[in-house]
Amino acid sequence: MPTILVFSHLRWDFVYQRPQHLLSRLAEHYKICFFEEPSFRPGEGALESYSPHPNITVCKPHTPVDMPGFHDDHLPYLKKMVRELVRDGEEYIVWFYTPMALPLLQELPASLVVYDCMDELAAFKNPPRQLLQRENSLLKRAEIVFTGGPSLYNAKKDRHPNVHCFPSSVDVQHFAQALDRANAHPAHRDIPGPRLGFYGVIDERFDTELIGKVAQAHPQWQIVLVGPVVKIDPATLPRHENIHYLGQQSYEALPQLLAGWDVCLMPFAMNESTRFISPTKSLEYMAAELPIVSTPVRDVVDLHSDVVAIADTPEAFIAACEEALLLSPEERAQKIGQMRDKLTRTSWDATAIAMRDLMNAMEQTVRERAAATASAAPAAARNVNQLYSQQPARSYSTVVIGAGPTGLSAAYHLDQDTLLLERNATVGGWCRSIEDKGFTFDYAGHIMFSNDPYVLELYQTLLGDNLHWQNREAWVYSKGVHTRYPFQGALYGLPPKVIAECISGAVEARYGSSRQPDTTSSAANCTVATGDVKDLEDCCADGAALPSSTTAAVTAASSPGAVALQGQAPRNFEEFIYKVWGAGIAKHFAVPYNRKLWTVPLTEMETSWLGGRVPLPDLNEIIEGALEPVAKPMGPNARFGYPLKGGFEALMKGFLPHIKGAVETGAKVVELLPQDKMLALADGRRFQYDQLVSTMPLPELVKLIGANAPAEVHAAAAGLRHISIRCVNLGIARENITDKHWIYYPEDSIFHRIFVQGNASPHCNPPGGFGLTCEISYSEHKPLPADGDALVARCMADLVKVGLLTAEDTLLTSSLVDMPYAYVLYDHARAKNVALIRDWMAQHDIVLAGRYSEWEYYNSDHAFLAGRKAAQAVQALRPKKRALGLSE
Repeated sequence: MPTILVFSHLRWDFVYQRPQHLLSRLAEHYKICFFEEPSFRPGEGALESYSPHPNITVCKPHTPVDMPGFHDDHLPYLKKMVRELVRDGEEYIVWFYTPMALPLLQELPASLVVYDCMDELAAFKNPPRQLLQRENSLLKRAEIVFTGGPSLYNAKKDRHPNVHCFPSSVDVQHFAQALDRANAHPAHRDIPGPRLGFYGVIDERFDTELIGKVAQAHPQWQIVLVGPVVKIDPATLPRHENIHYLGQQSYEALPQLLAGWDVCLMPFAMNESTRFISPTKSLEYMAAELPIVSTPVRDVVDLHSDVVAIADTPEAFIAACEEALLLSPEERAQKIGQMRDKLTRTSWDATAIAMRDLMNAMEQTVRERAAATASAAPAAARNVNQLYSQQPARSYSTVVIGAGPTGLSAAYHLDQDTLLLERNATVGGWCRSIEDKGFTFDYAGHIMFSNDPYVLELYQTLLGDNLHWQNREAWVYSKGVHTRYPFQGALYGLPPKVIAECISGAVEARYGSSRQPDTTSSAANCTVATGDVKDLEDCCADGAALPSSTTAAVTAASSPGAVALQGQAPRNFEEFIYKVWGAGIAKHFAVPYNRKLWTVPLTEMETSWLGGRVPLPDLNEIIEGALEPVAKPMGPNARFGYPLKGGFEALMKGFLPHIKGAVETGAKVVELLPQDKMLALADGRRFQYDQLVSTMPLPELVKLIGANAPAEVHAAAAGLRHISIRCVNLGIARENITDKHWIYYPEDSIFHRIFVQGNASPHCNPPGGFGLTCEISYSEHKPLPADGDALVARCMADLVKVGLLTAEDTLLTSSLVDMPYAYVLYDHARAKNVALIRDWMAQHDIVLAGRYSEWEYYNSDHAFLAGRKAAQAVQALRPKKRALGLSE
């Protein structure tokens, strides 16, 4: 589902009007990100969000700049926030309600730019001085322009070749509730009739003097004014006993208010600010089938003067109100018939559909133009902000792309002639953290664990005293009970039949079955050998307990019962599971969990990532773990570390004081020219390098290179597969929900694993709260079943179902983190594809490092080592190039 990113000067929870009507309907076809103008808050900039409607996320930026609107001083903070919203590989429809947000466009890969000009903002009170200039620029950049009523359309139609008029519309069904006149709003209880009402924003467009004269002319009339007072001094409002200010009311309450009125008013001041307005309330009043009196606003006159009484002086306005109250039944019926006829010709639904059709057509046109331009334009001119593209490129010996754990480690091990580029506002990659209402959440659960002395020493260097070690509590939830992880070593507590099947399956995997073999099963035809699987605990195959490949190989080779699986090696991951753990463990845990995690048939995955020599189960341990509870794990392998404060991101930020070279955040690489050894950023700056270290996902790296890479490299990159993870962070209003750290769920829950963020460190929770992170894998084979609030609700329901929460638990806060590239998939074509890309990159002095560039299964400790290895590779290239007389 494509995304529309909306920049608005109006807040979503302000008066419900055109943006909310249109976007809530477009949300059936698009994900909507509604980015409001910033508000002042001392301290660091922060972005809050909430979801008022399915598929709509409202982003509320806060900055320490005490200036109105999208002021220039806000932009450094807002640009960083916008960069963090962008997902790799996704293009956005960028939709503007205010031209003042235009500078943020350069941070976005836009497939289409839309300007929905609902008001002439330059005519409003105290407009920003740059507004007209920004609108001129926006009209040059936008592919399509929508306007409000005819007046605004006529003002813009000659300034852009693709302008479409969409006057205000109406939700007839909603406002027809007002036809039940007995359903009047409780606020009317103490207000006698007749009532003449207005709802809307009370600002410079509202004729306060006119309302004062109406109230004075007929003291028995009750004037009901509903709406917020903005940009004018409340002291200037008329104060008479028969004028009632009810303040802002919800959209849902408007029909009830209308039900209690006798006449609807549109007392707009006739000044520059109302010259181009097209009041939404015109048709809403008609849906309530009430008489309407208005001042001569141009669009109201042109569109509705047949049913709306138009009055150009206070005396005429008062007279029109008198006539409206005295309408005969026949006159009223005639007016209602005319109103109903108008209402049949418009709706917000129809307007949204028409806009969507125009956008779809324009997107296709834009794609065709871009393809034609791309084929004609030189590569260096594409995707780059031309403002800085003519400036000379700066040179560095080494440029590192991506400041995740691998990139940070590489820069840490390189010299001062190094530039580290990170597209996000902070370093850390997927090891960043989120602060949310006193909770700390990570971008998926991370811990510190390693058998490598160098990595353990590095932890201490980076964190010092900000380091917290504890014994792990890893569990599996299945068959309605919790058992310790690993599953095969802690069967106690499971139903007897399940235990029997797991033990007999392990015996058969080791010694063969006494029953007639199933010749249709690939797993049944595997020859097995004796061995001991103490060290191969990761039947989840998600890396949580997987030893490094070196450790696994050494352990297997030194174990008396270990054997090489050469000659009879499993042909795929599913076959491996049956061969190593047996049919029972496969059935009750290893197969359903891994299918849930990896989202693809396990037969499509190979097994090199699990180590080439694999020991088999220790039957004594399996049987002992079935007969009695397994003790808590002990020793160094049972402990893990985590930053005491600051989340896992604190470990990443620990690199920064030690990096000798330059670090730039908010630096998105949009083009790479390997033959020229040059890259370009979205802001137009260019950098020359001698060696490049890339930690970005291989498919994205190849896309940056574009036509400069041969077709076979593009084909290999297109063949790389991965799965994505959506993390749902939940702040629960209850302390000490569990003593566990992570829990695996092989059965029917939306999440495959829970990381108990609240137990990672005592500082991850606010008083009275506890954090949980639900991890949900998805891919083209297993799409997310829900998103936004619906996904949060599904997680909450499933947490109750698995017994971790109760129905009475309250949610304090929630957030969603999307990881488009999460786990690389080891399918049978992976090794060949990676080797082809790696060899081509090496020819152009590009070193691939880390999980996503090497397309390997790395945990964070492996990533640190991969960064060091990349730095060593770069350093090794330098003397070789000098010896060959090549430039550096």
